[in-house]
Amino acid sequence: MATYLIDYENVHIKGMNGVESLGEKDSVMIFYSERSNTLTFSLHERINASRAAVQLISVTAGSKNSLDFQLVSYLGWLIAKRGGESYVIVSRDQGFQSVVSFWKERGIRIKCAYDLSEYDRESYEERVSKLIPQYKNDVPLVIDYLEKYKTKQGFNNALAKQFGSEKTGVIYKALKPLLADKKGK
Repeated sequence: MATYLIDYENVHIKGMNGVESLGEKDSVMIFYSERSNTLTFSLHERINASRAAVQLISVTAGSKNSLDFQLVSYLGWLIAKRGGESYVIVSRDQGFQSVVSFWKERGIRIKCAYDLSEYDRESYEERVSKLIPQYKNDVPLVIDYLEKYKTKQGFNNALAKQFGSEKTGVIYKALKPLLADKKGK
């Protein structure tokens, strides 16, 4: 049994991977704003097929991190109301790690994951390490770029600035399967 709080503005449809595998004691809160307020028909079908209780929470976007602040406030409210359940923040935003640390010190189980199957940064680092084993030491920085840049061009430019064109070409080609959700060619 777990409660999942989804930063939909950050993870979009990919963050919903695994929704169909959740049980009836699980609950999912999808935090979305006007910047990210669409679901595909196939995702809608997967949500409907899930046994978990799914709740949509529209947030008011005012400043850059409005959704994050509202999600964390809601998490605090849930902890006060429900206590020591298991909580998962679904986001690629590494800023949530400070929230995890804060509550861990108080005996509350929270983790961050990239999707509802609880695929997290550590798993992602393992996957990227397997794709570019010759650059294992560069994996954390490469993942930071993957998370930071929304376009293929932005990601490529960041790599080129850091590593030069030859190394960038090798890394980019190896990571091409991970770039499918980014805009551009």
